[in-house]
Amino acid sequence: MSLLSFLDYAGVALFAATGALAASRKQLDLIGFLFFAAVTGTGGGTLRDIILGRVPVFWVLNPTYVIICALVGVLLFFTAHLFESRYRLLIWLDAIGLSAYCVMGAAKGMAATGSPTVAIVTGALTATFGGILRDLLANEPSVLLRPEIYVTAALVGAGVFTAANATALPLYASAGLGVIAAFAVRGGALWFGWTFPTYHHKPGRHPDDVM
Repeated sequence: MSLLSFLDYAGVALFAATGALAASRKQLDLIGFLFFAAVTGTGGGTLRDIILGRVPVFWVLNPTYVIICALVGVLLFFTAHLFESRYRLLIWLDAIGLSAYCVMGAAKGMAATGSPTVAIVTGALTATFGGILRDLLANEPSVLLRPEIYVTAALVGAGVFTAANATALPLYASAGLGVIAAFAVRGGALWFGWTFPTYHHKPGRHPDDVM
């Protein structure tokens, strides 16, 4: 198995785990666990393939990805209660999955178009869209609306990988640098509460007040 294939499978499995943990927090049945795991695990890669015109998308061509999501969903259906804080586990697994998947998404974007800009964008989308879908389905505040840095970590990881890959560095070194960079930013945001300045000048009005 190549390094990029490993990152691909790892990203799917880790995001599937966060989806299953979200299902456990909502006390869903086994079918709910499987659905959340599959949507979260494959959501980012599906959007990436559609944008790049790679259809059928990756999990249709290789159903192993769906099987991995299902296995993760079943495993966590029977074991999620063993973890003291399922939400803490969810956000740290999400951080690891983001780190792996932003590199994989950037590699596929670069291979499909040869454009560093496209590579960085597809890397970020691949790494974040599954988590956005998970939070939307679980009716939880989206990761995009939380104060700590999220999308930026994926952009940094994809950017570092793309820049390193343009040099004479071997693939495993470029990928490793991208994963480490993304995890350092996201992990630091979770551990130290890193945030960017936010807009405070004038809050938005309720739509009913405008009409």
